[in-house]
Amino acid sequence: MRNFLTGYFRPGQGILLVESGSRGILERAIAPIRRNWVEEVWVDLVTCYGGLPAGFSPERTRVYRVTECRSLQARRSLYRQVIKNRYAMVGIVCSGEPLLTKWKWALALRFPTKVLIINENGGYFPLDFGHWSNMYRFVLSRSGLGDAGTVRRLAPLISFPFTLLYLLLYATTVHARRALRRG
Repeated sequence: MRNFLTGYFRPGQGILLVESGSRGILERAIAPIRRNWVEEVWVDLVTCYGGLPAGFSPERTRVYRVTECRSLQARRSLYRQVIKNRYAMVGIVCSGEPLLTKWKWALALRFPTKVLIINENGGYFPLDFGHWSNMYRFVLSRSGLGDAGTVRRLAPLISFPFTLLYLLLYATTVHARRALRRG
């Protein structure tokens, strides 16, 4: 990951999208991505599906299929091709679906590019310090702490020490009374 603290983006370079979720997510996200970077960048795709999602044209898009990379040598060849193309951003779909999980994190962490997080609604934001509030809300949402059920989820955690203390005091009291009665 490059430029996490600065938010710098090299215009004119391509974007590599990793289709690591349902196909509809990427189809919703491609229109805003193309609208923001118009024609100055090309968008390529890493996928395990057959065919192309809507919004991608076969003559303008390079497609890397991970289903064709079963051996270690084939995977290394794919990595070399991706590095050779010098993408400015790698867009990964983070939708909670266990699809291409190892591929998306390998591409995001291994290559010196900017990372673009795409959520299940098709919205996206760059993974950099300038968008820390988006990252914070995203992590809260993924952990289940970003909605109205937060208090319900945290209540057992907060009440545990008090419950344990109460039960220890109660057990101590009962055993102390029993010991006093026996004399």
